Amino acid sequence: MARSKLAIVGELWQFMKVRKKWWLGPIVIMLLALGLLLVATQGSALAPFIYTLF
Repeated sequence: MARSKLAIVGELWQFMKVRKKWWLGPIVIMLLALGLLLVATQGSALAPFIYTLF
């Protein structure tokens, strides 16, 4: 299962490299950062303040 997730990352990297879609990089990084922020604050006292941003 972990290999398939790494394969997806590799395929995305190859797609960006071959098609010259470098503008997708910052979008993917920001989506991952927002997802990690939501997961990290899910059980904390900061959760209500984070959810009001969205």
